[in-house]
Amino acid sequence: MAHFLIAAANYYEDITNELLLGAKTHLDVCDHTYEIILVPGAFELPAAIGFAHHYQRDTYDGYIAMGCVIRGETSHYDHVCNECARGLQDLAVNHQAAIGFGVLTVESKEQAHYRASVNVGNKGKEAADACMRMVALKERFGVL
Repeated sequence: MAHFLIAAANYYEDITNELLLGAKTHLDVCDHTYEIILVPGAFELPAAIGFAHHYQRDTYDGYIAMGCVIRGETSHYDHVCNECARGLQDLAVNHQAAIGFGVLTVESKEQAHYRASVNVGNKGKEAADACMRMVALKERFGVL
């Protein structure tokens, strides 16, 4: 049994709640435990997971980042998406953190709902599954 931290950006609360439902259901079925923390938006996800990994590394086996960024009229979307992904990848590569990436980067709210829905896209489950697989890979290679 592994213990996970789910960091959820609640800027689009309805979408994040559906992502969380998919992840929690999958972790429950697989008999894993988890804690959830909320952050304001996707941009803050790498910092929140970085805090947990640095200060409570022995508490969590893996981290699941969840949230949604919807394209708007400005380049803000590109900056948030790129920095969120880069920050999480830096944690994974440079600090050996097992991370599941469940941050939707979409063109519309309708597209986000489709991808998040546990009855259709279920990207929350996919992110949880990816994180579980990375934890197993860390164990295989003896990464502490």
